[in-house]
Amino acid sequence: MSYELSSKNRAGSLALSDNKRYELFISKVAEFGEIWSLANDEGWVTVVTEEEENCLPVWPHADYAKEWANGDWSDCEPKMITLDVWLERWTQGLDQDETLLVVLPNLKEQAALVDPWQLDEDLRAALELKH
Repeated sequence: MSYELSSKNRAGSLALSDNKRYELFISKVAEFGEIWSLANDEGWVTVVTEEEENCLPVWPHADYAKEWANGDWSDCEPKMITLDVWLERWTQGLDQDETLLVVLPNLKEQAALVDPWQLDEDLRAALELKH
């Protein structure tokens, strides 16, 4: 169900502001029903902010995630979570684990940092607009 993502489109979207990338993420996820992150044999990749907050990076397409699968994460692969499963299980699980979301980070490690319930609310609102 994924869409084609050219390197030009990917580079252009990564050049957007954090808020614009967040809006793009919401739009693409609502349209195509996929959320991507990185995982290896040990589980999902998380990052820790300077404020010691645990975060899960998420992208609307596997190609964004692939760009991050290097260095410490070279053993990771993009892994997809369907939007239905995300809304059903992930929001509550991330909240219980006190994990925030790093939404569509650019390669300078800049991104909107959001609470799982905020992302859930924004995704559900986008789905409502779609129908």
